[in-house]
Amino acid sequence: MKQIKGPGIFLAQFASDEAPFNDLNSICEWASSIGFKGIQMPSWDKRLFNLELAAESQDYCQEVTGTLANHGLELTELSTHLQGQLVASHPAYDTMFDGFADESVRNNPEARTEWAINQMHLAAKASGNFGLKSHASFSGALLWQTFYPWPQRPAGLVEAGFNELAKRWTPILNSFDENGCDVCYELHPGEDLHDGITFEMFLKEVNNHPRANILYDPSHFILQQLDYLAFIDIYHERIKAFHVKDAEFRPSGKMGVYGGYQPWINRPGRFRSLGDGQIDFKDIFSKMTANDFDGWAVMEWECCMKHPEDGAREGAKFISDHLIRPTDKAFDDFAGSGADDELNRSILGLK
Repeated sequence: MKQIKGPGIFLAQFASDEAPFNDLNSICEWASSIGFKGIQMPSWDKRLFNLELAAESQDYCQEVTGTLANHGLELTELSTHLQGQLVASHPAYDTMFDGFADESVRNNPEARTEWAINQMHLAAKASGNFGLKSHASFSGALLWQTFYPWPQRPAGLVEAGFNELAKRWTPILNSFDENGCDVCYELHPGEDLHDGITFEMFLKEVNNHPRANILYDPSHFILQQLDYLAFIDIYHERIKAFHVKDAEFRPSGKMGVYGGYQPWINRPGRFRSLGDGQIDFKDIFSKMTANDFDGWAVMEWECCMKHPEDGAREGAKFISDHLIRPTDKAFDDFAGSGADDELNRSILGLK
């Protein structure tokens, strides 16, 4: 068994225009000071990182890793959640998703898609330059607005959607393969890949591409009422990244999984800071360790209640306390009788 690395922190929710969250050196100093060992980098945030430069310049990549190393940190993964979302985006969401893109391609869906796909290829090259093995992203969605079958979906609609999604992603997956890195899709509401079965449908369309893998985040599963522990048993071979994020689901006589258009604080399903929700992380870390997960446990902070800096400080300790150092011997070795073929055959009643 391998030991999970951590704790790591996804910087997307912490970056801002205020110090110490407005440049890479300062935010790394802060993250290190509260106990983090790894950084998952939002590749779109120019205050912290330049994706285009990382794709073309090994010197820049060494500068980034050097900045992290000065604070005792490692780069866990790059993230392209925003760009991945725009690889496939239905026109119904054009206005709301336009802000995810560079200003030069806004209000131009075709150019925006091309930009997003190019960003993914840049992320593949940058990941290769850093020597990273996993990459965090979203799949985007052409079908999400039809997730509830009313009006009834026309025959072949879902198949056509997944076929187009695979057509857009296959060259990107090939690019990541050339750079020795897995694409880890965060299975998330709003994405066509949002649970195990939709991941399987996509996997079939990309011919079981070896680089099509999963970012495991149990918070999105408890809000869907999916068995997040059984998920690990089923898909552990494809789980190549891990977001440690807590959540709770408390349905009422008025609301269930759809949330009644309510703000996060009033919804039955809510994201919480680590340790404040309902997720059984002891079992999760046990299953991930037993299945030889060879990656980082990265905190993604999202909470409708607690201050982010408190959530981060508590989260670093929470992850550290859940990391399991695998044993190098069996607990009952003291009672062993040694390996002896003749003895074994005798015990079996064989001559």
